[in-house]
Amino acid sequence: MFQPLLEVGLRQIMYRLVRPLLSNGVSLHLQRKLIRQAYRTSVPPRNVRFTSDTLGHVPVLRAQANTHSAGTLIYLHGGGYILGSAATHKGIAGHLAKLTGCEVIIPDYRLAPEHPYPAAPDDAEAVFHAVIQEGKPADKVAIAGDSAGGGLALVLAMRLREHGHALPSSITCFSPWTDLTSQQLYSPECEPVLHSSWVLKAAKMYAGGETLTEPRISPVFGDLKGLPPTLIQVGSQEILLNDATRLAEAAKTANVDATLEIYNGLWHVFQTHSAQLKRASDALVVAAKHIRRYLAE
Repeated sequence: MFQPLLEVGLRQIMYRLVRPLLSNGVSLHLQRKLIRQAYRTSVPPRNVRFTSDTLGHVPVLRAQANTHSAGTLIYLHGGGYILGSAATHKGIAGHLAKLTGCEVIIPDYRLAPEHPYPAAPDDAEAVFHAVIQEGKPADKVAIAGDSAGGGLALVLAMRLREHGHALPSSITCFSPWTDLTSQQLYSPECEPVLHSSWVLKAAKMYAGGETLTEPRISPVFGDLKGLPPTLIQVGSQEILLNDATRLAEAAKTANVDATLEIYNGLWHVFQTHSAQLKRASDALVVAAKHIRRYLAE
């Protein structure tokens, strides 16, 4: 009985407190400041240690729950490429560190509009190569991300493939933003988090002068052939539902081992509530199993 009531309460909090912040009527400076405060409710497990570091000239946070690491997970945070940070995503990264047994590395990649495309994928690729240079083989490295970070994880894998580098063991995407044109957004009866107008404005800030259909900006338009096994989780109450379903269809067309999970009645990146919401915790358990399954022994 308690969990359904909690879902209702969290949905209302998102709709009444978070969604108004992600509006074009609020300055980006204020959005960044307030979103940092909002993410304080997403807390990591107590036994996860966080340390600051620099990899490939990119600031990162390292999260580790165990002395012995089962592998490395590079987690790319969301925020429309214009807000968010490694610090805002300590909660979800910490839970993944505990569930996977991996060291989780969260890059503080550069944000638009100060640093438009290709700054974010450049930074993500630099961190990946730095992890490999530390002596970790690619088949012991997984990548994951939420929202813009989910799209960025796909772009990173595509870049690595195109440059002839070894690919990560798997990809995990939470509510991935894969089509920045906003031309095929879903229209749920209730959208507790995102405004379509804000999403499109963020896309234009990020793309700079590039076309929004460029595959390295909107990976759903790209060639996904040869990408690692991919798990996609999305809520039914979000405008990015079509981004997820279209990604799954494109991946399967390209013969990628792709799994799509739609969580009925949940919202954009609901996994951030894993400390409170059982269905969010359950989703992260599934994600952790996917990550562990493909890590080399």
